[in-house]
Amino acid sequence: MKRLALGLGLAAIAGAGVAWLLTAPAPLASERLDAIAAIDGDAAAGETLFWAGGCASCHASPGAEGTARLVLSGGVKLASDFGTFIAPNISPDAQAGIGGWSVSEFANAMLAGVSPRGEHYYPAFPYTSYTRMTDRDIADLFAFMKTLPESQVASLPHEVGFPFNIRRSLGGWKLLFFTDAPRVTLAGGDPQIERGQYLVEGPGHCGECHTPRNPIGGFVSDAWLSGAQNPDGEGVIPNLTPGGKSISGWSAGDIAYYLESGFTPDFDSVGGSMVDVQKNMAQLTSEDRDAIAAYLKALPARGNGWE
Repeated sequence: MKRLALGLGLAAIAGAGVAWLLTAPAPLASERLDAIAAIDGDAAAGETLFWAGGCASCHASPGAEGTARLVLSGGVKLASDFGTFIAPNISPDAQAGIGGWSVSEFANAMLAGVSPRGEHYYPAFPYTSYTRMTDRDIADLFAFMKTLPESQVASLPHEVGFPFNIRRSLGGWKLLFFTDAPRVTLAGGDPQIERGQYLVEGPGHCGECHTPRNPIGGFVSDAWLSGAQNPDGEGVIPNLTPGGKSISGWSAGDIAYYLESGFTPDFDSVGGSMVDVQKNMAQLTSEDRDAIAAYLKALPARGNGWE
């Protein structure tokens, strides 16, 4: 019995050691970080990524309008089944924001979900989509972020209880769900659709809201953009594929115009959380909005993900 107990104890210790190693935060390889650091970021190009990425929607103060949306003091609350996540200050302030970060630290956050302290970020921060961004776009976005106004507003802690407040456990979640692979495989060769796929699956992170999730927060892989329950409990997030009723009758031109103007083909207007998204999309070029529309029309049809 003593030998059995000893053996079980050693096995438990070994298992815990393996789990500890497997769940460790995995920053980008040093060679890639060096390559990103060597890029001369273009702030003008980075502004496009800023709007495509919806940075102001979460990181501007709640209710901010106009130029105040460029003050990224944080404070927006994101409700979920795992707790409430509060967007932090990501302004260029060196103490309260990310003004003291290097471009390598920014790249690790955006592409690997790893903080400058070497901790996992919660995927309420959509690095699970941003990981598809190119190194050039990361450098350009960082260059633009450094031009924004500083804010000294302190970030608030997330309202997350046990066991979800154990960040190390996110390493296991990443092993299951974190990937930079395309969300869908489409027939190649159309540059417009490929650009749309990059914008939607990468910086635009549309799937973060429009795709249903399993009980531990991972995407239902075969239900991409098919719609989902609204995490705040009010209604549903629409199905964006040709198989749903939400926009299946819209032309690509209708979709692009909606992203630009906020008006639907039947003269209704954008509402809910999509208001901020549409404001961001209106800042893109018409070519990028057309590309997003072309990608959505090329998706495989899916039934409603919330049913």
